[in-house]
Formats: sequence, C-alpha cells, structure tokens
Amino acid sequence: MRLTHSFVWLTLCATALPVSAQQARQPSAYELALAAGYKATITCGAVFIAGRTEAQIAADELHGIYPEFDSSVAKLAATINQRAKAVTVAFAADMPPRIALWSAATGCTTLPVGASTQLIPATVAGTTGPAGPAKGAWPRGDMVAPKSIQTLEPVSRAFDANSYGKGTKTTGVVVVKANQIIAEQYASGFGPFVANRTWSVAKSITGTLAGMAVKAGAVKVDQPAPITAWADPRDPRHAITLDNLLRMASGLHSDTAGNRTDAIYFGGSGVQENVAQWPLEARPGTRFRYANNDILLAMLSLRTGLGEARYRLFPQSALFAKLGMRHSVAEADLRGDYILSSRMWTTARDLARFGQFCLNDGVWNGERLLPTGWVKYVTTPSGPQPPGAFGYGATFWLINKSPGVPADTFSANGSRGQYVVMVPSRDIVIVRRGEDPGNASFDIAKFTADVLAVVK
Repeated sequence: MRLTHSFVWLTLCATALPVSAQQARQPSAYELALAAGYKATITCGAVFIAGRTEAQIAADELHGIYPEFDSSVAKLAATINQRAKAVTVAFAADMPPRIALWSAATGCTTLPVGASTQLIPATVAGTTGPAGPAKGAWPRGDMVAPKSIQTLEPVSRAFDANSYGKGTKTTGVVVVKANQIIAEQYASGFGPFVANRTWSVAKSITGTLAGMAVKAGAVKVDQPAPITAWADPRDPRHAITLDNLLRMASGLHSDTAGNRTDAIYFGGSGVQENVAQWPLEARPGTRFRYANNDILLAMLSLRTGLGEARYRLFPQSALFAKLGMRHSVAEADLRGDYILSSRMWTTARDLARFGQFCLNDGVWNGERLLPTGWVKYVTTPSGPQPPGAFGYGATFWLINKSPGVPADTFSANGSRGQYVVMVPSRDIVIVRRGEDPGNASFDIAKFTADVLAVVK
C-alpha cells in the first residue's frame, strides 16, 4: 500500500513531535501510560493469541513502533501472568500498572488507565496460543498438496528488507490461485498458525460484517447509522449513513485525521465514550478523511441493529467460524464494543480464506453469506476519493492505477505492512504480512505486479 501506508504514517507523524524534540524532553505521565498500555496490549496478544516469546515480541511487534512510544516501551517491563492470562506493565510509582486481560471470546482487553490490579482474576481457564492445523484439504482444512506449491521469485524476494521498500520486514506471504495455495513462506518465528495483529485490515472485516448485518435485515447502508448519541433527528449527525461511515466520508471532526485512536487502542477507553461525541465539520458524503472513528462507528451501529445477544459473538459466528478462520480473534473494549478498526489478530492463511471469500462474491461452501453484489458495492468508489494511486470503495482500497495490476484489483490494507490483495480477473489472492518498522513502506502494488507476472 505504498500510497496508503505513507498517507497513514505522514498523518501520524504530523501529529507527533520531531524525534530530536522527543529525545530532548521526558514523556508526560499520559504518554507513559499510553506507552505502557501499548506494551501490555501487544504483549498480551502476541503471547496468548500468537504464542510468541518475549524475545520475539521485542524484536518484531515492539520494534520500530510509534516514534513517541518507542523509547518508553523499550524501558518499561512487562509481567506475564500465565495463570490469570494477564499482562501488566508498571509506568509510575503512584499509579497501578497498565493491564491487558485475555479471554477466549475476544482476545485481549485493555483496562483503562488507573484500573486496579484487583480486577485481575486469580485463574482464567482456556487454552492460549495458536491452534493446530485443521483436518482436511485447503481451504476447509489446512492440508495443502505439495505438488501445488511453486517457488515464486517475488515471494522469496519480499523477505529481503530492501526489495519492496527500504527497511521493510515481511513475516509471511501466501498466494492463492483458483482456490489453491500455490506459494507460502514465513520469517523465523512465524508460520501458518502464528497470528499477527491485522491493524487496519480489520476495517475490511468490519465492512464485510456490515454486509452480513445488511443481509440479516439489521441495518441498511442508505439509512442513518443507528448511533444512540445521534438519535435525535435535530442532531445534524443523525443524517450520517452507514454508507458514509464505510466510505470514510462522515464529515466528523477529530483531534487528528482520525487514524490515531490511542485512548481506545492503548488507553483502555471505550468506543462509545470516544468516537460518538465529535461534531461535524463537513457535510456527510462530501469529504474523504481516513478515520478509525468512522469504522468504529460503523461497527457500533451493528450492535444497535443486531441486538446485544447476536452482536456479542458476531465476528466469530457470522464470519470466522463459517470460513474456517480458526486462528482469528476480534478484540473488544471493556464494554464489549469491538475495536474493529485495528484490533484483530489473524494468520496469513485465514486472511487468504477471507480473500477467496471476497472473490467468491460472499459465497462459501455453497452458502451465500453476503448480499448479492455486496463485493461490487464495497469495491466501487462513490463520492470523494483519496489523492494518489489508490482509490477507495467502502472499507476496501482499489489498486486500479498501478502498472502491471489489473484494474479490478482491490485490497484490505493495514499499518506495519498488512495486505490482502484480490485480483478477480486472475482468480488470485495475495496476502503479505509484515512488521514494518517506523515509516518503512512496502510497495504492495509493485509486489502484486511481480507476482502476477510469474504466476501462470
């Protein structure tokens, strides 16, 4: 996502102090609390979901992170409680440590700054770490015929730190053609059943779950999004539709361009108290502004439409279980609202299943899970578009202007180099997972073109 990745990081860095200035002063108490929350959150997921070691986490997930957290995170110590399935990170003598708690249903939940350690249970039942392979042939199971695997030069080259972007760090690649894995490779410490955090690939998962809710009659894209805080028709935000939210076109203000939601991601604050209160600054549907908040609101609207009982396990029951995404988990805040603008863990293989599902127009194992034409809807631009080479549909990016890439190509993109690229005209899915540090940008368009050039 050359443009998109750079767009996100440029926006991010514009709100941060220059590195020299950061080194010249001590972090504030709040910045330390967020840094501790970052370490607790990421460590919790990497240990209890992915089964990673502390040394591996330090080298990959906690290396080259947000510049204002980087030095603090390295100095703060994480304590892993295997019995309680909890991670604590102390950051101040007069405050409780930051806490992240694992559960089988929703992965790791970050508790708010100041939460008492008394909230940590003595023991939590459940098996953590990556599940093993599923029986049966791909994609229902994990058996892949050796004769189908090819050695693709671009895939091998993707693991060179400078081939598709200086300093990039590829952790896994899966290529699927005609519903068969034809190439697969992983970095040391990763593998077919070791999950990464998806970052903003989760936004495309939200768009897919919205389609399932539409099919169930719970919400409509052209109607006002059912956000309780805007229920009064006199509130101008009442006019914001689910379509506006999915297209990053709500017109809502936020303190940054919307792709920094640290209070939710690492501060333990709730979705409802952080994203629904912002006022309008542009008429809905007239401006593209990349925003975590819009996707968090889209997911929140599903809670109202589906009802509490159905929403509680909706990602798992409606999508992951149906597709056999056995190594995927969507994380939620303390109130049970899914943070599905970013906080999801999954494997390259599970994302390959997701990509194939999109190529199948939302049909899996003969069952239609998405409304007919939903994939066309989410991959069709409407209204304002981002600048540069990539277009935007509704939670999916459009790689429609890049040399060597068919015009029907679309993708799910996330920070630190997460990509699911779908090429309908070639019946190909390309998944690239990464832990790209800092502002390193993997050139997904060039990688896609190179893979397509060698796949027959």
